[in-house]
Amino acid sequence: MKVGVVFPQTEIGSDPAVIRDYAQATEGAGYHHLLVFDHVLGGKLERFDKLGRRPPYTDETPFHEPFVLFGYLAAVTQRLELVTGIIILPQRQTALVAKQAAAVDVLTGGRLRLGVGIGWNYVEYEALNEDFHTRGRRVSEQIAVMRKLWTEPTVTFDGAYHHIDRAGINPLPVQRPIPVWMGGMVEPVLRRLAQTADGWFPQFQPGDEARQTLDRLRGYITEAGRAPSAVGIEGRFGLAIGGPAEWVQRAREWRDIGATHLSVNTMGAGLASPRDHIDAVLKVKQALDSL
Repeated sequence: MKVGVVFPQTEIGSDPAVIRDYAQATEGAGYHHLLVFDHVLGGKLERFDKLGRRPPYTDETPFHEPFVLFGYLAAVTQRLELVTGIIILPQRQTALVAKQAAAVDVLTGGRLRLGVGIGWNYVEYEALNEDFHTRGRRVSEQIAVMRKLWTEPTVTFDGAYHHIDRAGINPLPVQRPIPVWMGGMVEPVLRRLAQTADGWFPQFQPGDEARQTLDRLRGYITEAGRAPSAVGIEGRFGLAIGGPAEWVQRAREWRDIGATHLSVNTMGAGLASPRDHIDAVLKVKQALDSL
């Protein structure tokens, strides 16, 4: 099981030197990957009245743009896999995402894993002039278009939402194609990722519900004519679940239900500074090395 960290988007601040130090510290500690959340725009709290609950972020929550961030991290790291967890794909132009992802993959020497999802923030879709209501239907075609653009120098594609006539991106990525993982928990997402994705970011913790959902997903993957082992699973746990004993136990639980990857999230744990985040991931890695 490959262990990484969740980049503390909302708590690390904007100092480039601090971001560099964090990435280099996680790489130096032996973590496999760094996972970055994505949101382009936050909205005022009153804009989320249709949501029925308090949103997890607003206009006051800082988010670094993943592809720009990865361009910077490409120059200051050597081995760390860079992961979007996730890019809200249907609110972005498909060919542009393919180009940006290919550029990151080239600059990192093939260290990009592209996690995608459809998101929930209708305020963001509206501001980006994309259709919130067709996002689920569009995402599978988007993935197909990106994979063609990553593997063929010139592409012709005529689909329901995309038309490309003898055009392509250059340079192509190192990985052909770049791995595409998916997020989301609802049934249509499970069926979609069973057919198209290289991996999944579930939003549960190990337990009976997790096992049942994974069994169902593996059944869908088999129905799609694929081997369940072809689809990776990335678990996640927060620092706040306890101390070293609890971290190790949770990692074991993820491993036991078949996770191929695991990320440690230090946000929301009451840490006071970026240095505290660095110290925390170093402490967690020391504990998990006993596995």
